[in-house]
Amino acid sequence: MKTRWIRREGGKSEPKGRYYRKSLIMLLIVASIPGLITGALVYGMAGGRLKSELLQLHNSQIEQRARNIDAQLTNLELMLSHWAFDTQFDYSLEGRNFVRDFETSRDITKTLIVMQGSNTMNKLVGLYLGSGERPVLFDPEYGIVDEQPLKDVYDGLLRSDKVTYWADVAFDPARPQDKELTLVHHIPGGSLRPFGALLIRLDNGKVADMLRTMTPYDGGETFFVQDNGPLYASTGGGGPESPFIASLRESIAARGAKNGSFFFDWEGATYTVTYGKFSRIADSWTYVSASPISSITAPVVLISKIIFAVSLSALLLAALLAWLASRSIYSPVRRLMTVLMAGKALPHGHDDEFTLIERQWHHLNRESTELHAKLSEQLPHVKESFLHQLLHGHLYAYSEEDLLERMERYKWKVNRHRFIVLYMQLTGIASLEGKFKYGDEGLVTFAAVNMIEEFAAQRFRQSKALNFHNLSAGLLLIVPEDGSQAEELRAFAGELTHAVNVILNMRLTIAVSEPAGTIASLPIAFEEARQAASQRNFENENQLIDLARRHADGEGAEEPQYPFTLEREFIQALRTGQESDAYELLRSFLDALSCKGAKAVDVQQGMLHLLGSVQHAIMATGIKPTRLFKCANMYEQLSQIREPELILAWFRDKICEPFLTELGGRSDAQTKKLIEQAMIYLQNQYMNDISLDNCADHVGTNPFFLSKTFKQVTGKNFIDYLTALRMERAKELLRESALKINDVAEQVGYQHSYFNRIFKKLEGMTPSRYRELSQAE
Repeated sequence: MKTRWIRREGGKSEPKGRYYRKSLIMLLIVASIPGLITGALVYGMAGGRLKSELLQLHNSQIEQRARNIDAQLTNLELMLSHWAFDTQFDYSLEGRNFVRDFETSRDITKTLIVMQGSNTMNKLVGLYLGSGERPVLFDPEYGIVDEQPLKDVYDGLLRSDKVTYWADVAFDPARPQDKELTLVHHIPGGSLRPFGALLIRLDNGKVADMLRTMTPYDGGETFFVQDNGPLYASTGGGGPESPFIASLRESIAARGAKNGSFFFDWEGATYTVTYGKFSRIADSWTYVSASPISSITAPVVLISKIIFAVSLSALLLAALLAWLASRSIYSPVRRLMTVLMAGKALPHGHDDEFTLIERQWHHLNRESTELHAKLSEQLPHVKESFLHQLLHGHLYAYSEEDLLERMERYKWKVNRHRFIVLYMQLTGIASLEGKFKYGDEGLVTFAAVNMIEEFAAQRFRQSKALNFHNLSAGLLLIVPEDGSQAEELRAFAGELTHAVNVILNMRLTIAVSEPAGTIASLPIAFEEARQAASQRNFENENQLIDLARRHADGEGAEEPQYPFTLEREFIQALRTGQESDAYELLRSFLDALSCKGAKAVDVQQGMLHLLGSVQHAIMATGIKPTRLFKCANMYEQLSQIREPELILAWFRDKICEPFLTELGGRSDAQTKKLIEQAMIYLQNQYMNDISLDNCADHVGTNPFFLSKTFKQVTGKNFIDYLTALRMERAKELLRESALKINDVAEQVGYQHSYFNRIFKKLEGMTPSRYRELSQAE
């Protein structure tokens, strides 16, 4: 009541619900629907139905009469074509003197008169011969065309590229507006060089009478137009530019159909319009018949509108009465809704007030049930998300007390407990004949995580597995702080490894962190376990890395040797387009990196270094790696691959093949072979005095061609390549031998003083300094 009073004081009426609207509408329909249906039926039957039937009748009549007109025009065309192929109108008429040969003239006149009388629409049948100096015109009597304007009219008929066609022609040059519908056929029939034309000029009045047969009512307009020309004929005498005809043509063009019928309103009158196509010789005509029907339907439509207006008035009166009745009916429902909704606005929906009452009654109970169900359902995902953030160090701002409170809130028992982190890495997805292949990493990891959770639940009371979706997973163990878990961990690792080997046909590396006494130290323990897993031996075998034991025993490992020679030979094979040799050298390079006892991280770093050297070689040839690799981050892609076979396949497919394809398009096989011989010569003779002329003589070409193709294939000038080759050998001697600087200079073909200058220029330091830095490493 208080809410109601406040709303009244504010000058706002209380909103009504769906039940109120439904009851109001029901009363309104019951009171007024009979009159509404009666008016709509009368209007539909008298107006719409009558119009539809008249339109169908008009359309049927017009189509029938259009076929008759089409048949008449077709007969004219067939008749004219028949005479045009007659021998009487062959090439014998060309250049004939019709004054001397009066008998031929008489025969032609008789023939034209017969043709003229063959159809009532024919006004005149004529023959025009325009090949001589003085054109001849039979119309149907013999005559000479002396006037140039008239001659131009007839010559225009001969200039058409069509053999037979319809035209709208003004034969009186003084009256160009008086045009006649004319059928023209060049003679002789079928000739590529016509010299005359047979003409049938139709009577405009009779053409109009013919078109008038397509109009079943008084008034209106009937016409046809040539689709691709100016030809036009009508019954009303109006030209094609008249507003009525222009508007009709626009309406027909907007519909896009070849034929049809529709209603057309023009200046307060309604017309039934039927249109279609005449297929004429090499052309198409559109015929249109527009007849007024407003005078027939107007009385019936007026009566139906009056009936509809009366019914609408009754509907408005019924609406007013229904509104008054529904307010009284709705009064108790409104009071109940005011109490139940507690002043809230009614929701906009499809439910009425009684449904809202029922919904509100059960709302609190259902909401409580849903909240508990959602909590139970989302708790595992929330716990997993929390652990992801915790292990990756995103919760560094939280204190130990806050982290303990959150873990207890997630139903973990952490008081008087320690924490152990396990990082597990799956290998062998490509090298083993397993059930999975490259691209199934997410599926394999999901299966492995399920197995980890199952075996951990059997051994430990509190555990949670984490899916990293890249053939790696984590496991957090919460164990009592008193007692050792070493035996349990080894047993768990053995069972899990055996299951992964048998079920997934893959190998498993498990890195176990040292026990952590605080939650805040878990990110460090996780990172140490992850780094330890990357230090696994590169052989495809099961491995268990216990950080606690490793720290107790200490560790020492021999530093791996990077195969510089294989790298240089591999890059040279790529530059010279030796595909098979490049692939063999790539495998040898990987085998040298992954020798017995090699760490996975060392192999990966070595391949990343090789990738950098290859990209440098690609840029040296003038090819942009960003364009060649389509702006992909090749380092990131390579760093995600841990399988030897996958590394080889990736290097071959993603690096070597695009580069070799691009390089192959730059020079042919003979040129590459020539440059390869030059490069081999330089590699064998770099310690001697070598010039471009010496090398050109050795490979059998001229210095200019060698210099040009050397730059094109290798991306470097001849002298730059020789200098780089000597510098690489010099750095190798400085790193791996104890030769004096003078001896190193002689070994690579330089004098001592010049060697010092060029080495410092290219490397930014003296040879002695370079040796000191390399030995310090």
